[in-house]
Amino acid sequence: MQQHLDKVLITGGAGYVGAHVAVALLDAGWPVAILDDFSNSHPDVVARVARITGKLPELYQGDVRDPALLRRALGHGVATVVHCAGLKAVAESVAEPLRYYAANIDGAVALLDAMRAASVRRIVFSSSATVYGEPRAVPITEDHPLAPQSPYGWTKRVVEQVLSDVCASEPSFAAAALRYFNPAGAHASGIIGESPNGTPNNLMPIVAEVALGTRARLDVYGDDYPTPDGTPVRDYVHVVDIARAHVDAVRVLRTHAGFRAVNLGTGRGHSVLEVLAAYRAASGQPLPHRLAPRRAGDVASCYADASLAREWLGWEARHGLDAMCRDAWNFARSRDARAAA
Repeated sequence: MQQHLDKVLITGGAGYVGAHVAVALLDAGWPVAILDDFSNSHPDVVARVARITGKLPELYQGDVRDPALLRRALGHGVATVVHCAGLKAVAESVAEPLRYYAANIDGAVALLDAMRAASVRRIVFSSSATVYGEPRAVPITEDHPLAPQSPYGWTKRVVEQVLSDVCASEPSFAAAALRYFNPAGAHASGIIGESPNGTPNNLMPIVAEVALGTRARLDVYGDDYPTPDGTPVRDYVHVVDIARAHVDAVRVLRTHAGFRAVNLGTGRGHSVLEVLAAYRAASGQPLPHRLAPRRAGDVASCYADASLAREWLGWEARHGLDAMCRDAWNFARSRDARAAA
């Protein structure tokens, strides 16, 4: 009975982070249900999760803003929600702000409404370091001022505030906002990884396309930032480490009420050119690139102070940039082989 009551619903559970969270939870013994509309993921990811874990998650297909779908998904013993669903590209959010506010904020509010109706009181939210905006100092701690510079970042900031307000109004409610820095890499099996529908927005899948020869070169957006080599510096975190933090958060929320925001990062940054060098070493490919103008909404340098994650979750990153590039390349090659088969 306890096993049934501890089921976890993952919205966006077929996406890049969501699928790795599903694997981590299933491997740790938690029953899992996935809700996804597959707008930026692939339906076969659910079967891939089952290949890795030997356990097939329940699947609810549709939009997280659909009240009837949420009632069905939450009505079968779910005790905790991991909310990964949402749009996630900074530059795209600058071009399409209304779409981002509607999907990300309305989606979270609809989910929380449905959770309250179903008496589900625990949620782990997929947040982002973009809530900080241009860092005043690095490494960034959780008490750094919040000043997003893109609609995407603002949607994360607003949802965090909504969660904080809900926790304040309902003392039994528990919420953790995990502020990811830059998830990268893939599951070591090569079965799941970052594979967005359409044109990718994150660095690693774009570099993979260059390495595979399906993209001519990488555009490096800006080489005049105040960083050691002029290119943007980010804190890249292995997606398997990110997924493991969600398992830790699900456990912690069983005995902690209220709202808390927590950084997930390695505590150091790597520039775009450093990532290229590491991926070149992992893949053995030349990886041509060219300089391009800065993108709207990007910041120069952003890396985490992850001490709160160690203190509260017992979590810290275990994998470095070389492992991220190795696993990302392994997935890129195996995905390419599957597509060609």
